[in-house]
Amino acid sequence: MSQSILIIEDEQDLASTLEYSLKQEGFKTRVALTGEAGLPIALNEGWPDLVVLDLMLPGVSGIEVCRRLRENEQTRTLPVIMLTARGEEIDKVMGFEAGADDYVVKPFKVRELILRIRAILRRIQPERGEASPLVTFGRLKVDYDGHRVWVDGEETNLTAMEFKLLTTFLSRKGRVQNRDALLNDVWGVNAFVQTRTVDAHVKRLREKLGPAGKYMETIRGVGYRFRDRPDDGDEA
Repeated sequence: MSQSILIIEDEQDLASTLEYSLKQEGFKTRVALTGEAGLPIALNEGWPDLVVLDLMLPGVSGIEVCRRLRENEQTRTLPVIMLTARGEEIDKVMGFEAGADDYVVKPFKVRELILRIRAILRRIQPERGEASPLVTFGRLKVDYDGHRVWVDGEETNLTAMEFKLLTTFLSRKGRVQNRDALLNDVWGVNAFVQTRTVDAHVKRLREKLGPAGKYMETIRGVGYRFRDRPDDGDEA
């Protein structure tokens, strides 16, 4: 079955180019020129497998569209790639904090965007092997099949890439992971995405996990490590 992409982009020429190119690659596509037009397609129709979202939209901004998608139960794990002409670090951080899974600065090559789309769609499913679909680690409980996470019994909502990052850490407890390895294994596009993308996602993931965020340790000058066991005071 063809995967579906919702393009929310106010530049008509760019939207048409993306629509044509994605259709040529076998995707089903729909285009909305404003956030107001795009939100009902995703929220009410539940149509896309991924959203390509412009940051600087008229009316409802891309940041606000992304936030609303993350607040809705139906679309909270829907992958979002944000497009913007603003490439400053603060803009990228804002995009990631709003819940974007990736960030592409204009002008860009359409082929690069397609590679990123394929990489995200391919890698958002966790690789469990023979692991149980429900895993408990201290304060943390993860339902792989249901794509749900609880901390101290309270559910927390993660984006698709945050969930993939967490499950990658869990599968490698006690092993140091450098940023390049995480980019390759989680995003799959390390040739295009900067290592700061990892830092932004880890920071956001720690915040969402609250007291369980301490399980992800920073190894200065190297990368990150997920503890091999919880604290003695935490539940087993």
